[in-house]
Amino acid sequence: MAVLSGIASIVVYGALYVLVLGIVIVVHELGHFLVGRWCGVRIETFSLGFGPELAHWIDGCGTRWRVAAIPLGGYVKFAGDLNAASVADDEAIATMTPEERAGTLQAKSVGQRSAIVAAGPIANFLLALVVLTGLYSVVGKVELAPIVGGFVENSPAEAAGIKVGDRIVAIDGSGIDSFLQIPPLVMNRAGEHLVISVERAGSKLDFDVVPRLEQKETDLGMQRRGLIGISPDTSPSTDHHVDLNPLQAFGEACGTIKFIVTQTLGFFGRLFSGHEYVDQLSGVGRMAHVVAESAQLGVSGVLGTLAFISVSIGLLNLFPIPVLDGGHLVFYFFEAIRGRPLSERVQDVGLRIGLTFVLALMLVANGNDLIHYGGRWLSNWVR
Repeated sequence: MAVLSGIASIVVYGALYVLVLGIVIVVHELGHFLVGRWCGVRIETFSLGFGPELAHWIDGCGTRWRVAAIPLGGYVKFAGDLNAASVADDEAIATMTPEERAGTLQAKSVGQRSAIVAAGPIANFLLALVVLTGLYSVVGKVELAPIVGGFVENSPAEAAGIKVGDRIVAIDGSGIDSFLQIPPLVMNRAGEHLVISVERAGSKLDFDVVPRLEQKETDLGMQRRGLIGISPDTSPSTDHHVDLNPLQAFGEACGTIKFIVTQTLGFFGRLFSGHEYVDQLSGVGRMAHVVAESAQLGVSGVLGTLAFISVSIGLLNLFPIPVLDGGHLVFYFFEAIRGRPLSERVQDVGLRIGLTFVLALMLVANGNDLIHYGGRWLSNWVR
């Protein structure tokens, strides 16, 4: 019975993950689609998923809308494209009439093509902004005063001279209004010197604090983070719920998106500089796990995760890697400067390198999931 219950949970949460990912993908591709049509480009295919086609319909403009078997992405194929990566089909374009050629992506100006390519990631950011603004408008936020209520064992903050009752007002010059702002500012700074400013008895004091590295195995793998070892003052006067009007909710949503972007860029910066580990990359398995955990918090948890995934996909697509939207924008940038496109050979080599890089990244991320969940299953089976 327990096995059947477990299988049912996997099916339900798996379906929820596909739904969340599907919404993000559809919005991304709709961005390309709508701006493409606005610029007068004929669109041949709008695909949700890759691989064998499960269902399709053709609209009045001749676009084939399809649902494919592998729900891990999607694409829009424009007239004049050889494939989903928008590589130009020169042979097909050469046989087109002038009217048909005018409806291809390649016939549009650099500015129009750039707008079409950028529209996908922008749509993801807009989706997250709308979802988070609505969410904050409904649920508001919790404010917890940044007052030190206690210390954990071997606390770097306590060792540096910070005391219970101190109010943290800044970390390395970044102002602090809520205790919840503190962890994001120190979690990636293990071993670095931070200047933590506090208010004590009406005076401002600065302390040099070096966060220590904590490594802990979690359901989502090994977690590594910097800690300064403080706990908040949770007395009723320091912890309260705040309702937000739409304008305030919009501001909170912008702040959340900014946080996701800076944390993601910071992670990849540390990864490529050798200060982060590739085992932190998550694939389909752990992302589905995150969605499942968020479902335990109800609709608000799922919507928050949807917004996080949407921002992450939008940002990653802007990375300057050929085959991604950001790579196409780099090609267009050089075309605008040179007055003509980069040579086919340069673009082909770039696309091959980009594809290899993206596939390697996917292999590592999903390999991490396989090792993590496979190891846990084997450990439970042995016991």
